[in-house]
Amino acid sequence: MTQVNIGLLHPGAMGISLGATAVNSGQKVWWVSENRSSDTRDRAERRGLADAGNLAKLCGICDVIISCCPPHAARTVAESVVSCNFKGVYADLNAISPQQSIQIGERVNLAGVEFVDGGIIGGPAWEKGTTWLYLSGEKADTIARCFNAGPLETQTMGVAIGKASALKMCYAAGTKGLTALYCAIMAAAENLGVRTELEAQWERDEKGSADQVRTRVRRVTAKAWRFSGEMKEIASTFESAGVPGGFHLAAHEIYDRVARFRGCEDLPDLEEVLKALAGGENK
Repeated sequence: MTQVNIGLLHPGAMGISLGATAVNSGQKVWWVSENRSSDTRDRAERRGLADAGNLAKLCGICDVIISCCPPHAARTVAESVVSCNFKGVYADLNAISPQQSIQIGERVNLAGVEFVDGGIIGGPAWEKGTTWLYLSGEKADTIARCFNAGPLETQTMGVAIGKASALKMCYAAGTKGLTALYCAIMAAAENLGVRTELEAQWERDEKGSADQVRTRVRRVTAKAWRFSGEMKEIASTFESAGVPGGFHLAAHEIYDRVARFRGCEDLPDLEEVLKALAGGENK
């Protein structure tokens, strides 16, 4: 494959692993340092990404642009690329509903940009066989080839925009939705004075399960700010499919309550998390 100039927006924890896979696959990967943190700059430099300086320059250099950002920013990022007169292939890999993916696709298509819908399942792609990028759209194969050396795995799902996002939403509805449910269960049990007995019963059911839940509830606080918006996208996805979305709207509120722990160097104490979940310390 001829080397492709890829613009990566933005190289956070997940995005930088995508950039590293693209570099490993022989591609030239660009990013935008303007208004980004020193931590982001360090990540980009360590993984061999080239700095375009600003978005306008990146759009002029690149054949492909990859959007990997929090779901609430997906539409804004797409609009910013369109405003810079980009004319290549735009791949939205964000955790958004298929309806929103279709709408963003229609918007960029009107500007003469090819659109690819993507959904990532798994954590940052540093080991082969752990993270999958699902792609749908007319140019899905083009995006898949940008990552052909791994460790990120790719799978195309045909030309229908929204299909990759639908899979991502359904998968995350279970994994992240279940964590939100455990958060709510633990907070309710704490306030009702039965957490000790509940954990003992979990241990009778499966040894070690209580500790796993405690750890899961504490760990999710680091990403709750990002998962909050994703839960709203899942609710919208479910409702469009004729399924009630209320469970994941509640999950959105649960994650929003513990989003205040973002940026903590250490995992917060379980009691702090449960207090925030129960409404005692929302922000």
